[in-house]
Formats: sequence, structure tokens, C-alpha cells
Amino acid sequence: MTVEFWFLIGAALVFWMQAGFAMVETGFTRAKNAGNIIMKNLMDFCIGTVVFSLLGYTLMMGEDTLFGLIGLPNMDLFSNFKAFIASPADGSFTGASTFVFNLVFCATAATIVSGAMAERTKFSAYCIYSGVISLVVYPIEAHWIWGGGWLSQLGFHDYAGSCAIHMVGGIAALVGAIFLGPRIGKYVKDKKGKVTKVNAIPGHSITLGALGVFILWLGWYGFNGAAAKTPSELASVFLTTTIAPSVATVTTMLYTWFKNGKPDVSMCLNASLAGLVGITAGCDAMDAIGSTVVGIVSGILVVVVVEVLDLKLHIDDPVGAVGVHLANGVWGTVAVGLLANPDAPAGLSGLFYTGDFKQFGLQLLGFASVAAYATVMMIITFALIKKSHGLRCTAEEEITGLDITEHGLPSAYPDFMPAVNKYGAYAGDDGIVATTEGADVPVAEAVPVKKVPTFEKGETKLTKIEIICKEARFDALKEAMSQLGITGMTVSHVLGCGVQGGRPEYYRGVQVETNLLPKVQVDIVVSKVPVQSVIDVAKKVLYTGHIGDGKIFVYDVEDAVKIRTGETGYDALQDAE
Repeated sequence: MTVEFWFLIGAALVFWMQAGFAMVETGFTRAKNAGNIIMKNLMDFCIGTVVFSLLGYTLMMGEDTLFGLIGLPNMDLFSNFKAFIASPADGSFTGASTFVFNLVFCATAATIVSGAMAERTKFSAYCIYSGVISLVVYPIEAHWIWGGGWLSQLGFHDYAGSCAIHMVGGIAALVGAIFLGPRIGKYVKDKKGKVTKVNAIPGHSITLGALGVFILWLGWYGFNGAAAKTPSELASVFLTTTIAPSVATVTTMLYTWFKNGKPDVSMCLNASLAGLVGITAGCDAMDAIGSTVVGIVSGILVVVVVEVLDLKLHIDDPVGAVGVHLANGVWGTVAVGLLANPDAPAGLSGLFYTGDFKQFGLQLLGFASVAAYATVMMIITFALIKKSHGLRCTAEEEITGLDITEHGLPSAYPDFMPAVNKYGAYAGDDGIVATTEGADVPVAEAVPVKKVPTFEKGETKLTKIEIICKEARFDALKEAMSQLGITGMTVSHVLGCGVQGGRPEYYRGVQVETNLLPKVQVDIVVSKVPVQSVIDVAKKVLYTGHIGDGKIFVYDVEDAVKIRTGETGYDALQDAE
């Protein structure tokens, strides 16, 4: 009873991981698609529950048949409920607890794909995919490994799912991303279709991404540890599940620091997940040294794979799902055959500890066969969806954002001012160009232009001085203006750049064209205070001699009106009642 209770607690922790995936994927993508991402993660579990209940569970855990290929379908869940919830005579877990545990694992495999296909997938098409992977793809290969199928009979070892869950989900993510193609604006191509430039598209909230990683890490203790039968086995699993992601994160931090000059935050978050994926298959079979090696390799592997996909193969994976789950799912599966310590709870003989090639050969066989099956099934699935229903949303929907176009959600953050869309359609990219053909009104009417008035001789002149400066220099500027006698100003936080185009920055190994940098805009209207005095003082305060000191613009003002008193012109700018 105690063991089964922990088993179900572990299942609850795995379910909680859905929140982690939702936060990671939302944070690593743009705000205009936040609601869509959350909806897909929600439906992965809900649709998965429906189809897994109807067929998937019995294909996975039913009586072994067809030479270890599938479980024998049955309807015990619906037709023999008393027996389904009863404790078996052999002391194993009830059918109910086994169902719940395997269901949350199935949902994890499905939801990995959401991030790789983010920001350009039809919601209806994604729902179809989610149903297919939970109905037949995951249950069949999981039967091979955990349901008494042919791989388990041979001795293949995947304790918690590096192969069965993460590699399979990563394969689905890769195939889906290839079928979809990249997001608009991600790659710039020449007339021959050759990629000439890779654009970084940063996610809108690194905070949400970090929260998701911490949620996933917590849930992973249930993911890896739920099946433990003894306290010592559970402790061993917790130990390896802690060491591997920690080492992976440190490795990635140092690697990106050395490579780019600064440690990459988003890649370090990915590294934590990569280390967790890498240790999942062998968390019960490795010691502290083995989990350390797994972490080191995972930390380097995730960066290399993410950058190769993006910079060399030009496959757009917004969240790094392929690098985290596919690459490290394969590595974690193979690592069992290399690093398994006979003294660990699993008692397996790894090549590096015993010189025995048997387990290593079984791990290679298992990974290759499951990978081949998952690849074929996912190609068929996405090809059929693309041909019959359509897989990708329209260019207009993608540019606008899937929140509003797919769900009627104006914004996932209605109380916040929407940021400037720096990464919209690029002229000439994927055929998306600006045009006035078919427009309702001419350009001249749609964008009216007014000339600044001139002043007649003898009138009091009003002048607007617009100062664009660094945020760090604003307090000094404000104090200097106060001492000069300036009693009013309007201050705005803006984004902008000069001819230099901003300083170079990197996101996930790709240089970001930071065309828009955070600045402060100070607007001052003067009549009594000499304009040149304001300019001279501002220049003195703001000057550092470095790029980005800012600019000053001077405009004639036609008039000013004080709303409270109705005073105009010079009088409107005075403090006197």
C-alpha cells in the first residue's frame, strides 16, 4: 500500500509537469501566441486522456500479443471496473493506478511537440496530431519497453523514459518542424532560395521559461522516482536526478560563456532539462560518476544540436525541443549501456565498468528500433494531416498572432501595453511584401502629413525640445533641467537606435539584431528659458563620448493650452494662478 501510494504521488508530480511545459514554451515564444501555447498543452492531456482510455492503454499494457508487438485490446476499464481497481494477488499495482501513471507519461510525450511547432500551427491540426500520438504511436512503442513487449523480454533498459517518451516526443517535434517550415522572418533567403541570414526571435518572457524549468525539475523527481520499490532505490534515483541536470547546466554556462563571451540564460535553462532527459533512462542504473558524465555530455550536446539545427540545417525549433528531448533522449538511452554500475539498484553491467558489450548492444537495438518506428509513424501522421486538413496557419494569421486568430483572445496580457513587434514580416521573405494593391484608401489619405506652422513677427515663440537619452542618465538630466528653471516635462520609455543599429547580442547562439534599444524620451516646451541654454545643459549632462549618448530635436510649437484655466501660449506654461 505504501509503495502504491508513492506511485500515485509520483503520477501527480508528472501531471504537474504539464504546467512546466506550458510555462517553458510560453516564455520562449512571443506574447501574441501565449494563449495558443497554453491551450495546446491543456488539450494534450485532455485529448490524450480520452483516446488513451479508449484504446491506447490496452495497446500498451494489455496481454502481450503478436510476438511482443502490441498489447491485446480490451475494455476492462469500462466493463469490469471492480476488477480494474482491485489489488492483484501478486501484490502488483492496481489497474487504476497503472492507468493513471501511464496516462501522465503519455501526455508528456505528446506535449514535447508543442514548442517545436509553436507560432505557426493550426490548432485543429495540432489536436489531430495529439490524438494520434496518444492513441497508437506512444502506446505501441511503450508496450515494447514497459508492457511486456519484445524489448523488455530481451533486457532493454529505459527506467523512466529517455527513449520511450523523450526521444519519441523529440522525433515527433523534429518531423513536425520540418513539415511546417520556419516561422516568417526566421530565415532570410536570396532569389535562389538559399538562406543568407538567420534571425533570432527571442521569447517574450525568460521569467516564465525559468519558472517552467523549476516546475519540470520538481516534477522530474516523480517522473524518475515513482516506480522505485524501496527507500534506497528512491534515494539513488533522487541523487542521480539531481546531479545530472546540475552538471549539465554548469557545463552549458561555461561553454556559452567561453563561446559567446557571456553565459546564455535560455540555453542554461534548456541544459537543466537536457540533463534531466539524459539521466531518465539510467537514473536507477548509474552512480554519481555516471550521472556526472551524463550531465557533461548533455550540457554540450544541447547547445551543439540547437545551433546546428538553426544555423546549419535551418530547422526552426523555437524552444529547443529537439536538442533537449531527441538528442539527449538518444544519449541517455545509449549511456545506460556505457555507464551502468552493477552496484546501483538496477544491477546492470555497463561497458565502462565491466567491459561487457551486451547491455550496450541492447540499448543500441532499442533506440534504433523505437526511433525507426516513431519516425515512420510521425511522417505518415503529419503528411496525412498536411494533405487532408492543412498543417500551417496562413501568413496573415501567423503575423497577427494565433491568440486572436485561432481563439479570439485579443491578448494573454490585457493589462499590459503590447510591445513593438520587432520581428514581423520581412520584405521578400517567404513572399511576404508590403503592397498598396487593393487598398481601401490611397497612401496620402491613410497617412496624412501636416506642415509645422511658422510664427508672425512679434508673437511669443514656443519651442519643443525632444531629448532622447540613456535610461541611466535620466536622473542627472532631470536635476539639471530643474536647476535651469524647467518646471514641466513629459517622460516616456521608448525603443530606438541610431545609425549604429544597436550593440550586438546573442539569443540561443544566434546574433540578435538589436535595432531597438531601451531609451528615455524627455519632451520639454519652453518660451521663457532660452532654447540654447536647454540644449547646452543637456549636452553637458548626457555626454560620455560613447555610442548611444542620444540625440536632441528642436521643433516650433503653434500653441499651448492649459486645460484647467484655458490659458494659451506663453501663459499656459507658467506656474502662476
